[in-house]
Amino acid sequence: MTELASNVSTVVGHQGLKIVIETFDGDPNELRPLVLMLHGGGQNRHAWSNSAKSLQRSGHTVVTVDSRGHGDSEWDPTGNYDTDDFTHDLLALRSHISPDRRVVAIGASMGGMSLLNAHRLGSPALWAGVVLVDVTPRMEIEGALRVVTFMSAHADGFASLEQASVTLASYNPHRAKPKSLDGLRKVLRERDDGRFVWLWDPAFITSKADAMAANPGSSEQRFEQIAIQLLEGARRITAPTLLIRGAMSDLVSPETVKEFLTATPHATSVDVSNTGHMLAGDDNDAFTLAVKTFLNDMTQGETPASGEESNT
Repeated sequence: MTELASNVSTVVGHQGLKIVIETFDGDPNELRPLVLMLHGGGQNRHAWSNSAKSLQRSGHTVVTVDSRGHGDSEWDPTGNYDTDDFTHDLLALRSHISPDRRVVAIGASMGGMSLLNAHRLGSPALWAGVVLVDVTPRMEIEGALRVVTFMSAHADGFASLEQASVTLASYNPHRAKPKSLDGLRKVLRERDDGRFVWLWDPAFITSKADAMAANPGSSEQRFEQIAIQLLEGARRITAPTLLIRGAMSDLVSPETVKEFLTATPHATSVDVSNTGHMLAGDDNDAFTLAVKTFLNDMTQGETPASGEESNT
């Protein structure tokens, strides 16, 4: 099919916050499930653009989301950016989609945490399929600290896109440097003084960074509380489920994968070689292929054997 245009709209999330979504309409004659894509912390809906267009060409209707405080969505005036806040936004968005429409949700990192939590706070029947992208209920705390440290280290932004590119390359040394800097304009905005700052509410990360720095022991306790809640959600998943892990990830380990597969025994997992936590950006082709294979297996009723682990 020929590629169709996308359209941007706004829905009302938790506490009345305006959430921006982008819809890539697929083949109206197909009975394929709608694919809802939820980005990670510090990203926005544009992180999924290439995958969304590829899925659209395959006939799927795809909806990508700017989470609260990210991209073009509203910033929360009181700085409410806990997992439950993102989860309530997700449930509000799911209710906005036709209740008769089957929905497969794909969540990376923060988006995956919201999806797991949605199974704890809402009905598992809302979801026809679940894809978790380098996220498990229990994350490796050292990797999480590295992410928070990086995100909070550049509050005053960058003097140029080139400087931002160099900084990102130091965080992801395994990823090839992009030939063009245009993609950075999707995650940065230029201030009136000419500096480029991240396209998210600083309150999203500063509160987390301050809490971790002030009391590392409390951070470990909070991580454990989150893991318990998300494991509860994982045990409630009934839909076909795929966990895609970056083989070089420092947030998701083989041990946390095994814990998730024990909690969700019908789930399958796959490692994508030469990718880290940002695996969809590290190797978008491999990521999209894994998603398409999962969706095709769902359509044909040929989901892989429970608890299966493989490599790509």
